[in-house]
Amino acid sequence: MADDCPGKNFWPELLGANGDAAAAVVERENPDVVAIVSTNEFPATKDFRCDRVWIWVDANGVVLRAPRAG
Repeated sequence: MADDCPGKNFWPELLGANGDAAAAVVERENPDVVAIVSTNEFPATKDFRCDRVWIWVDANGVVLRAPRAG
């Protein structure tokens, strides 16, 4: 589904990066999305949206999964 979104929609290079820094990169590289930094403890909505990128981080703020639109 993310492949149907315009612009860059997948950032594997941000795996292991600082979450806030990763969010800034995502929003700079695709100005059509909003990056949301969150922990696995926070429940997230399951609906798919091309204008949203979840940045999943651990307790230290390190990105756990490669960010992707959705």
